[in-house]
Amino acid sequence: MKVNREAMRLYAVTDRAWLKEGQTLASAVEDAIKGGATFIQLREKKAPYAEVKSIALELKALCAKYSVPFVIDDDVALAKEIDADGVHIGQSDMELKSARMILGSNKIIGVSADTVDSALTAERRGADYIGVGAVFHTDTKTDATAVSREVIRNITGAVTIPVVAIGGIKKENTAELAGLGLDGIAVVSAIFAAEDVYSAAKELRAISDEVFK
Repeated sequence: MKVNREAMRLYAVTDRAWLKEGQTLASAVEDAIKGGATFIQLREKKAPYAEVKSIALELKALCAKYSVPFVIDDDVALAKEIDADGVHIGQSDMELKSARMILGSNKIIGVSADTVDSALTAERRGADYIGVGAVFHTDTKTDATAVSREVIRNITGAVTIPVVAIGGIKKENTAELAGLGLDGIAVVSAIFAAEDVYSAAKELRAISDEVFK
């Protein structure tokens, strides 16, 4: 599976910390997909490997059911073990060439970038898409510095692969990203912290479709 620009339209990154009482991650992800999420990334930073693997297998099957790409944040070994659609790696994570050697040519590898040079390097080394951010202040990554609109525009103008924006994005500020050459938005709390995940995803998808059409 490879990624296209439409798959970047509403990229949902999981965070179990936001789940409501009695809600499972699988049910929240299914609601997000039904609402319009076009891509799912499993992000688990602290849970034991066996637990993350179990969750990953469940989400992989769910995403396959709806034909939505499913990648795992950082963990190339786990992505290989469960045959996920791919991984998303940061600039400080496993070197992209090594990830590609492990996963093979048919898997998706997304890379975080906050400069034109890092985005071009990622593309040259075989990245399938770029995640640029943080584009707004975010509580998810408190040490992230906002990337300027000029840098975003320069990145999207420099690379030929899809580019998705991440960091502090919500329905109220998505329109501020119009005209920058982006293919969509990646969100965490804007979907998974919502009282109604389905409705939140549906509204964000409609906004994203309008802004990035």
